[in-house]
Formats: sequence, C-alpha cells, structure tokens
Amino acid sequence: MTSLFALVISADSPPEAKDVVAGWTALWIFVGLAVAVALLCWSMVRQLKKAERAKAAGVYGDPVDAKPGDDKGDSTTP
Repeated sequence: MTSLFALVISADSPPEAKDVVAGWTALWIFVGLAVAVALLCWSMVRQLKKAERAKAAGVYGDPVDAKPGDDKGDSTTP
C-alpha cells in the first residue's frame, strides 16, 4: 500500500489545458469511421430494397399477389 501511495505522489502533474490539442490523426480516424458508417448504411438500404423486390417476385415462397407487409397472403399461417 505504501508503494502505491509513493507512486501516486511521484506521478507527474497533468498537462496544462493549452498543451492538450486534438491531432490530425484523430480527425482522419473520425472522418474514416463516419465514411464507413455511411457506406454500411447505403449498402444495407440497397440490400433491403433487393430483398423487398425478391419477396414481391415470390422468390421466398410467398404468393406473388401479396403486398409487402400484408400478412393475409402468407402461406405459412394455418
């Protein structure tokens, strides 16, 4: 316990507020992550539209005349 106390006392003081700045590396990481999220959202929307078109065409075994979101045409219900 005394060694921990000695370590805390001997630790350097925190840097001054004027010495702490955001770096360009962090900015580019943030921009890269924002672009990655935007691309993932764009891709997800494309896949959802493709799945909706396939469902409307009857690819998944649903009747073709069923409207999207209409559960009356579902062939799996008794």
